[in-house]
Amino acid sequence: MGKEIKIWYDKEGDYLEVLFEKKAGYFKETENDAVMEKVDTKGNVIGFSILKVSALKQERPLSVSLKNLAVA
Repeated sequence: MGKEIKIWYDKEGDYLEVLFEKKAGYFKETENDAVMEKVDTKGNVIGFSILKVSALKQERPLSVSLKNLAVA
């Protein structure tokens, strides 16, 4: 069985969240104001969120790099 990825969208809040792992962490800013990355205490990316998803359809394609701070 593969790894589970959780995707959650709140239509009313226009908010999308994608979690690669279910563990403690915190959201931090990225270079795009609409995108936040969720990292664990070691700096590994465990998910991301996008605010105002519907507004993105009127802009150019969204491209954001998420980088792990932790080294294996």
